[in-house]
Amino acid sequence: MTFASKITIARICLVPVYVVLAFCYGFTVKNGAPVESLRWWALGVFVFAASTDGVDGWVARKFNQCSAFGAYIDPIADKALLLTGVITLSLIDWGAPGWRLPLWFAAIVILRDCIILGGIKILYCHHRQVKIVPHWTGKICTITQMFALGWVMLRFTKISPTYPCIVAAIFTVWSSIAYIQQGRRILKG
Repeated sequence: MTFASKITIARICLVPVYVVLAFCYGFTVKNGAPVESLRWWALGVFVFAASTDGVDGWVARKFNQCSAFGAYIDPIADKALLLTGVITLSLIDWGAPGWRLPLWFAAIVILRDCIILGGIKILYCHHRQVKIVPHWTGKICTITQMFALGWVMLRFTKISPTYPCIVAAIFTVWSSIAYIQQGRRILKG
């Protein structure tokens, strides 16, 4: 296994660490005595894990460590971190009652990923070669989703987390449409 792939595996291993810290913090909030150090640890683990996404890709390219395993596991690690963050922060209050990601946002994010995975499965069933190439809307979608997660975790209380979620939801839906259109073009071949 390459060093780049080990970085990716480390990102996956940090996901449950983040979840435990986030839920522990959420329980302290629910009990009326928030332990802020748990919030900062959860945020730190999440940011560190997210930053490894760029690092593993750079290491793979710089040191000629690109591999089929790395290409396969990297998007899984990305989705595991992002979906876990979205689901976790939509289920627990983060520092104040109601300060969380809206459930509708979590539903849109999950639905998008299910649509993309379903589309890939359909293409494979039709014996189409599927080269997964990120669309620019997908990249902006990921950035805006991460921004919404950060908004909740950092608790910018002047503006409700609903607003960054609306922006992220727009790009989430837009990227879904773009990927559906790509899939239709591949099917028409």
